[in-house]
Amino acid sequence: MALKMVIPKGKLYDKVAELLSDIGLTLVGDSRNYRPQLFGCDIEVKLLKSQNIPEMVALGQHDIGFAGMDWILEQEADVEVLEDLGFNPVKLVSCIPEEWDWNEVKQRKIIVASEYKKISAQYLNKLGIQYQLLRAYGATEVFPPEDADMVIDNTSTGSTIRANRLKIVDTVMESSTQFIANKSVLDDPEKRKQIDDLLLLMRGVLNGRKRVLLEMNCSEESIDRVVALLPAMRAPTVSRLYNADGFAIKAAIERKLIKDLLPKLITAGATDILETPIRKVL
Repeated sequence: MALKMVIPKGKLYDKVAELLSDIGLTLVGDSRNYRPQLFGCDIEVKLLKSQNIPEMVALGQHDIGFAGMDWILEQEADVEVLEDLGFNPVKLVSCIPEEWDWNEVKQRKIIVASEYKKISAQYLNKLGIQYQLLRAYGATEVFPPEDADMVIDNTSTGSTIRANRLKIVDTVMESSTQFIANKSVLDDPEKRKQIDDLLLLMRGVLNGRKRVLLEMNCSEESIDRVVALLPAMRAPTVSRLYNADGFAIKAAIERKLIKDLLPKLITAGATDILETPIRKVL
């Protein structure tokens, strides 16, 4: 029986499609087609709005899917979180008009607008302030100051908040895209094997994106200095050059270290340096 996968519409669609492509599965269609085809496996795909996905997976309407942690918690969806994919990282933040004093605002009953009623209520109760909570249906930032004293909304850069003359006074939570599964489907051995295989390949791709393969040559005199600089996954691969003095070195290095590492390697005596993307690390 085919696995049923649900993918979010909108900006997350492209991220998920790229991940599936990198593990060898081709998603044919676009975010306007609610039932694209996934070639290379026995998986049925449907697109839904992000907000609907956790609940649909929890109910068993779909076996696996992709959803933000914010909507998983907002819906209190009883799903199995298999992997934090790190896509679309956002913060849920509380904001008030930029000229207002936060300490003064907390002393009175306030009107709060948010798409996240459950998360917002938990946060406001924890603060111990009096409030009335309004459900927003998008464009939450336009409510203050006439229609609300505070908004609780997600942001990645804060630019929309600043553009509407609001300021962030607190971070409620951080969220990113999760790969989730219906809990009961994991008891099906055949489907569990399919899901585990997908998860293995996804993790391989995500690990590969964090690293690059560095290859270089160096002399016998500089080999110890060069190798000492390389923070490889285990240890660099070192071999003698054919019919020549010196060594060839390979190492998988975290991408974020490369900028500072390359000048040090050259100073230590490394030559002929090649940097290559890694598709998967398993």
